[in-house]
Amino acid sequence: MIGEAVKLFRGLDELSADCCGGAAAIGNFDGVHLGHARIIERLRAMAARVGGPATVFTFDPPPNRILRPQQAPMPLCWLERKVELLAELGVEVVVAYPTDAAFLAQTPAEFFERVVLGKLRAKALVEGRNFQFGRDRTGDVHLLEQFCQQAGLLLEIVDPVQIDGAEVSSSRIRRLLACGQIAAANRLLGRPHRIRGTVVRGAGRGNKLGFPTANLDFVDTLLPAPGIYAGRAEADGRWWPAALSLGPNPTFDESVAKIEAYLLDYQGCLYDRPLTVDFLARLREIKRFDSVDNLIAEMTADVAQVRKIVSECCGAGRCSQHDRSHS
Repeated sequence: MIGEAVKLFRGLDELSADCCGGAAAIGNFDGVHLGHARIIERLRAMAARVGGPATVFTFDPPPNRILRPQQAPMPLCWLERKVELLAELGVEVVVAYPTDAAFLAQTPAEFFERVVLGKLRAKALVEGRNFQFGRDRTGDVHLLEQFCQQAGLLLEIVDPVQIDGAEVSSSRIRRLLACGQIAAANRLLGRPHRIRGTVVRGAGRGNKLGFPTANLDFVDTLLPAPGIYAGRAEADGRWWPAALSLGPNPTFDESVAKIEAYLLDYQGCLYDRPLTVDFLARLREIKRFDSVDNLIAEMTADVAQVRKIVSECCGAGRCSQHDRSHS
């Protein structure tokens, strides 16, 4: 659910007067990672300074989906999740602009005049040092500084967060996920990587093996590399420890990659229902087993690891409905 304190707008013309005249940050904010959290922290301080709301202007879809659709990466989170995370950080207003080619064709000066001054009526801006804006991303923080000085706006440029000697960024998190380095990716995110999907019917083999799995489809965010993971899944209003499998099932000569979640101790039916999943740790690679008995033995060991990891992360074998430590 989107936080009650945040106001979400899907365009600029519907902005009410009380949602204008504050401090704004502009960007994709994909994943709302620790680098974004620092920007939001400074945004809130700037908003208090100018006496207006802390506003994030973001893009839906992201610009690269319009400009380079074949090269655009899968997002780290969906829009509602992004807004929820921004709200948790204290953002009061989110504008998720319905991006199109005409909007992206604006020059930096046009964007600043029409959006920043004309619609947001911003008194201050807070941006990361790598911020770019306007047609072909020709505007940078140096040009933005000139515009703000001319218009009398306050501007704060926030240095990137460094972890392990490198900048925290959405692209770095994507690279880590692509390599299956879920713990490292989660560290940069500041919480577990989350996906969502719809449970569809599979072959039913997991149930016969004693590990009934929910098969996920229609996932709209980036998946980690193939492998077996410890995680948790939300069902019936609470979080359940979950053993997660991403990839094919070579033991049964299946080459099609699947997303399967075995919710430990869960007894209900999940077919055709939405399912949200958090990734906590990677256990091992996908591999072929010589026999079904060996596969079951390995899966039993995997489940024991999942229980231990989730218990350590969440404080109990079954995560509380009210647990927000990984949200």
